[in-house]
Amino acid sequence: MNSSYPSWFAQGFPHIWLPYTQMKDAPLPQPVVKTDGSRIYLADGTELIDGIASWWTACHGYNHPHIVEAMMEQVRTMPHVMFSFAHEQAYTLADRLVKLAPEGLNRVFFTDSGSTAVETAMKMAVQYWHNRGDKQRNKFIAFKHAYHGDTMGCMSLSDPEHGMHRALNHHMPRQYYVDIPSDEYTLAEFAAIIESIHKTLAGVIIEPLVQGAGGMRFHAPDILAEIDRICKQYTIPFIADEIFTGFCRTGSFFACNQAGISPDMMCIGKALTGGTMTLAACLAKEYLFEGFLGEGLDQALMSGPTYMGNPLACAAANASLDLFENEPRLDQANAIEHQLQHLLKPCMDLPNVKEVRVMGAIGAVQLHTSNRSHILALRQQSVTHGVFLRPFDDVIYIAPALTISRDELSTLAHSVFLLASSPLN
Repeated sequence: MNSSYPSWFAQGFPHIWLPYTQMKDAPLPQPVVKTDGSRIYLADGTELIDGIASWWTACHGYNHPHIVEAMMEQVRTMPHVMFSFAHEQAYTLADRLVKLAPEGLNRVFFTDSGSTAVETAMKMAVQYWHNRGDKQRNKFIAFKHAYHGDTMGCMSLSDPEHGMHRALNHHMPRQYYVDIPSDEYTLAEFAAIIESIHKTLAGVIIEPLVQGAGGMRFHAPDILAEIDRICKQYTIPFIADEIFTGFCRTGSFFACNQAGISPDMMCIGKALTGGTMTLAACLAKEYLFEGFLGEGLDQALMSGPTYMGNPLACAAANASLDLFENEPRLDQANAIEHQLQHLLKPCMDLPNVKEVRVMGAIGAVQLHTSNRSHILALRQQSVTHGVFLRPFDDVIYIAPALTISRDELSTLAHSVFLLASSPLN
């Protein structure tokens, strides 16, 4: 560890367990001292353009003054109170989310992370059928290359073969995993699968239009619409995991909007607070809510994260929604899409590149390799180009703040080109 690392790092790092990291041979993380807009400032004076908006959360850029001011006001008044009380920030946020969501998603259950939002959707689906006297409906259909979070139920919905949780396959609940349909023939196959197992299904879950951590894999809106139609045909609750895809990331406010569908449940998080506080929610249709009404607690949804509806996080989310209402985020997402289509096109001529994909404020360059050492080397190289990118598996991707400047985006795209040009090990 060289002298550019601050003392707090040297004292704390021996006690840190990093996420998604093999700590035996991983390089040291870079100490950060400040963020601003699309920039990350390191302790040694290096300035980086953030190409992934801190795992897709900082949609308005870092430190947006409107969100900061709302949080400062809230922290002085009431940073937290348990959600057995009512408070303005959560109730206002619930009303605003329902008005923005696809039609019919009238109930909002707040959680403290995307994973717990998905866990809540799973609980809602399974107990809904249980409350109706059907205890056989306790399985889910999820899709290959899916990722829905790191808690145990969520991990069971993630691809058991290609996903990152394979070491725990023996311990997780077993679900059904199928390919996302791609045409009328595979849609017919999907419908046949549903027909054969629908009496065991509590629900079907998908990341609409883009599978994020599974490799930035896209599918078309008409495919999503057909999956929704088939689920409705068999009265199977359809869950849209919009934790990554929501809030303009795919070029519409929610990805479901492009397919013209209204899922039975929708999970949101990440960009909900503009990258400031952890907050998520599961939105559900009224028929699901009514399925939990009865005498006593046996039929009630016995779930409630400690920081559920945290006032400070809800204040940040309300301020974030103000920005979506008053600033041109959808226009900015579409401008990013057009610029990335142009800037990433030269990558297709590189021998290392298999495919280039762009949707909304997402650009992905898929390589012919998923060699771990090569991908880790690319992460380190990105810093030398003055950018922060986090390639994974066989993909180098960009998912920046929607407020990123054209020049900053050009720098990111050029860096992707350079990384994709690196010789494969």
